[in-house]
Amino acid sequence: MNYKLKTGDSEQKSNLSSALKRLVPLLVTEKKYIIIATIAVLISAAINLYSPILIGNIIDKYIQNKDLTGVLLFSSLLFLLYLTNLFTHYTQMKTMGGVGRRILFNLRNLLFKKLQELPISFFDQNKAGDLISRINNDTDKLNQFFSQALMQFVNNIVIIIGSGVFLLILNIELGINTLLPALGILITTKLLSSWVRKTNFKSLQTLGAMSGEIQESFNNFKVIIAFNRIDYFREKFKEVNQKNYKASIISGIANNIFLPIYTLAGNIAQLIVLALGIYLISQGSLTIGLLVTYLIFVDYFYSPLKQMASVWSSLQLALAAVDRISEILELESDMPTKKSIKKETGFILEFQDVSFGYPEQKEVLHNINFKLEKGKTYAMVGPTGGGKTTTASLAARLYDPTKGIILLDGQDIRTYNTEERTHKIGFILQEPFLFSGTLLDNIICGNREYQETSKKDLIKELEKLDLIGLLNKFENGIDTKIENSDIMSLGQKQLIAFIRAILRKPELLILDEATANIDTVTEQSLEKIIEKLPKTTTKIIIAHRLNTIENADQIFFINNGSVTAAGSIDQAINMLMNEKRKS
Repeated sequence: MNYKLKTGDSEQKSNLSSALKRLVPLLVTEKKYIIIATIAVLISAAINLYSPILIGNIIDKYIQNKDLTGVLLFSSLLFLLYLTNLFTHYTQMKTMGGVGRRILFNLRNLLFKKLQELPISFFDQNKAGDLISRINNDTDKLNQFFSQALMQFVNNIVIIIGSGVFLLILNIELGINTLLPALGILITTKLLSSWVRKTNFKSLQTLGAMSGEIQESFNNFKVIIAFNRIDYFREKFKEVNQKNYKASIISGIANNIFLPIYTLAGNIAQLIVLALGIYLISQGSLTIGLLVTYLIFVDYFYSPLKQMASVWSSLQLALAAVDRISEILELESDMPTKKSIKKETGFILEFQDVSFGYPEQKEVLHNINFKLEKGKTYAMVGPTGGGKTTTASLAARLYDPTKGIILLDGQDIRTYNTEERTHKIGFILQEPFLFSGTLLDNIICGNREYQETSKKDLIKELEKLDLIGLLNKFENGIDTKIENSDIMSLGQKQLIAFIRAILRKPELLILDEATANIDTVTEQSLEKIIEKLPKTTTKIIIAHRLNTIENADQIFFINNGSVTAAGSIDQAINMLMNEKRKS
């Protein structure tokens, strides 16, 4: 399955309505708080809309008639309204700030959980830096929209509609002329919105690409230094940084392009009100107080439009972020757990007509067939790139075959859930990964049998399995802290991974070059420990060093997508030599 996410120059084609539908589910759990914030916004909007009418009445009825008592009385009322407005504004800001942070928290958890559910092929096809950018940067864009822009958006809409209605009610002729510039704003916004959104999406994409480049450079810094390729990676970073710089500049222009247009429209509307209003006053059909009210309503109508320019940009940025986040959330694993059908075969592992190819690459394995009996040791040898690790990865169900079926203990391997499968299979990778924590945390990781076991009892179990001697190679034994696994040798990592796998007492143990970086004395100790595993444990050993497989019950030669029984170790050596001569 192709899991490649849209990056670089890929275009996002979803429309505004579909993106808004994606936003709605995020708000469902925050319904109560959104209602509170909405009520606060409506009260604030009502106060703002009533204030100009009150000011106009004060001018016409009390200031022109020099009624100081009336002026003081209604000015006090206006002051109380403004205080109430301050309280409602604070309420909606505080409420929506909490909504934004909770949505950010839940969304990041949801994204991380989804990433954990996706197969390894997804991570093979996408850069870690871009995924980190989606979790960190894109979700934060949504947080900013929900906590800052959403209620401002609602408030502005209510104010604009209310002001427009009052402008028409107070004087229909003046109102129509005042609203004409708004028509130009509507057309301009409609024409430019799609472009603004595309520029924001492009900006987020290039930011993700830059994060990916940084992550790749840091992960491989030792190699970069060793081969003196600092200049190469510096140029690569400069290239992605330049792309992000250009995209950010265009995005910044796009996000601010509405502001001068909206400002111009508001200024034109005020000129219309002043010119036409003075004429109507001279005709006796308009009062000074009503003209002041009108000017305030014009400001209320066009000022929110200017604010809407930045809010609209924030919305476009949020929608672009939603597209990138939804792209991950909508993915489904192509490795589901199927219905169980048990067969009594007597074999721990069986490949039946198995073929496999990585996405967008040629097929690696072709119609593979072999059977592994319980309790025996099998070796897989072959030239580099022949398919040994791929075969082992299929056996552990890190990938599913493109054709054929794999049986684990007589049952389709796809019918086991993750816990059942990992309990049966122990896999020591070529490059084992260690978690931050102690050695204890690492060796019991994912092993439920020892999650509640005391350290004292665990040490007894390790002594029983002859594993405690390996742990004593570390400075503080089982309590050794691992804060940065990169400073540990690959041999040390393999030792810890070995202990982690053996402690699970798996039915099938796969060792993929598991002792390649371990000294000979330690390797012999590991072989003795493996011999103490239950007699039913089947072992698959992948190795380039032939001395590590000389005691194998069966040797398979893997090359060019095929698996051949090699028979003796001498025959395996001959097959390797023949392959070298051909190359």
